[in-house]
Amino acid sequence: MKIMVIGGGGREHAIIRTLKKNPKVTEVYALPGNGGIAADAVCVDIGAKDIEAQVRFAVDNGVEFAVVAPDDPLVLGAVDALEAAGIPCFGPDKKAAIIEGSKVFSKGLMNKYNIPTAASAVFSSVVSAMEYVKTAPLPLVVKADGLALGKGVIIAQTRQEALAAVETIMLDKKFGASGDQVVIEEFLTGPEVSVLSFTDGKTVIPMVSSMDHKRAHDNDEGLNTGGMGAVAPNPYYTDEIAARCMEEIFKPTVAAMAKEGRPFRGCLYFGLMLTPNGPKVIEYNCRFGDPETQVVLPLMESDLLTAMIACREGTLDRADVRFSKGAACCVVVASEGYPESYEKGYEITIDDDAGVFVAGAKKSDDGRLLTNGGRVLGVTATADDLPAAVRRAYENVEKVHFANAFFRRDIGKRALEA
Repeated sequence: MKIMVIGGGGREHAIIRTLKKNPKVTEVYALPGNGGIAADAVCVDIGAKDIEAQVRFAVDNGVEFAVVAPDDPLVLGAVDALEAAGIPCFGPDKKAAIIEGSKVFSKGLMNKYNIPTAASAVFSSVVSAMEYVKTAPLPLVVKADGLALGKGVIIAQTRQEALAAVETIMLDKKFGASGDQVVIEEFLTGPEVSVLSFTDGKTVIPMVSSMDHKRAHDNDEGLNTGGMGAVAPNPYYTDEIAARCMEEIFKPTVAAMAKEGRPFRGCLYFGLMLTPNGPKVIEYNCRFGDPETQVVLPLMESDLLTAMIACREGTLDRADVRFSKGAACCVVVASEGYPESYEKGYEITIDDDAGVFVAGAKKSDDGRLLTNGGRVLGVTATADDLPAAVRRAYENVEKVHFANAFFRRDIGKRALEA
């Protein structure tokens, strides 16, 4: 079976490695992939947003199943275009991907269907937003409506910071048209949990929970990033809380999307805050999270491709979806300066490839692997328990080398304290 995976980061590398465990998979194409993914798939120089070229390639090369992994092509309608050309896909169509593509939409959905979330207000006028900020209780969270590479959320501790956040998003247009509207919401407290889930529009099957580490530096200091590491499972996410989330959040969200005429088929990501008043939704993503995927999929015991096909065909209620009782830890090794400016082109050497998912690298003309992004490698290890998984991941970090590398040294610390 010929598979095509759209995207080119650590998440896609983890997806490709997991798909390849199915003996029916004969060929995997990655569009565009990266220099490290090239060891596991045929990389094709077609960008994640070049939907027309993706469709043409899939048809010309007899692709039998496509996985659209990143948010941008999903929100732009890649699944719709591929399905229209006869290519079966894993991922939501454009109508359903709006759950991530517009925070205004997702807030409206949660409020309409009583899905627990932070109290919020929506603004399309800068003046109105600034007036609101002057009296609203602090701290505040200011979010750009549209996609912003995971960086369109600003936590403001003071009025000055909140006003500056509105200015940055709506006036300076730091995130482009994504900032035409803003959602301003109350600041929630409690442990954060990421739960990726398979859904076919009717049934929802959560994967193992995880904990992301967004800040660039140890002790959750520094700027927000796309994620500096993750652990799974998340110890704060108990069986009791999982049961509540299923009844109060997961099932109601899938049912709400179906009622709105936007049935969601694919991977629905629930970003949750376990507040003193119960679990609440911070955000939805319409796809696998990164780096969470790099700890969740290594714990999957059943077949990924079978689950993906069941999501598309509406047969998830009969699918075998299982995860191990073990644990996983991923430490992201990044380029110094990330998430702001950083240099590229340094040679990467890996003593032992076990557990390394490549996120930002390219192949040189003479076949060497060179850094080509902010987040370069996701170094992942699994074990019977979380302390062992964290220890092994950091042992593996010592086996990867490139100039100007940096990584957090406390991935999993909060989880271990729990």
